[in-house]
Amino acid sequence: MGVRPPISAGALQPAAEGGVIAQKEEKIEMEGEIIESLRNRMFRVRLDNGHELLGYTAGRLKRYRIRMLLGDRVRIELSPYDLERGRITYRYK
Repeated sequence: MGVRPPISAGALQPAAEGGVIAQKEEKIEMEGEIIESLRNRMFRVRLDNGHELLGYTAGRLKRYRIRMLLGDRVRIELSPYDLERGRITYRYK
């Protein structure tokens, strides 16, 4: 398991009842191209910088049944904790 970095004091907000709530982590957005279609609406994506990762379909794309094919350009959101998996949030036309 990876070690999480400590939460800095600048990332904390006071809660209404006197507690403290941590802000959401920033996502990394990148663009890439679908190079392989896998099962369960998952895809292998090659980013513009050459890295390959596993991308899964975001909820809105599932809901409206946006189809993605090989060669489609997509925008993908990565977590700073796991750079091998990402959420596909937009398919370019």
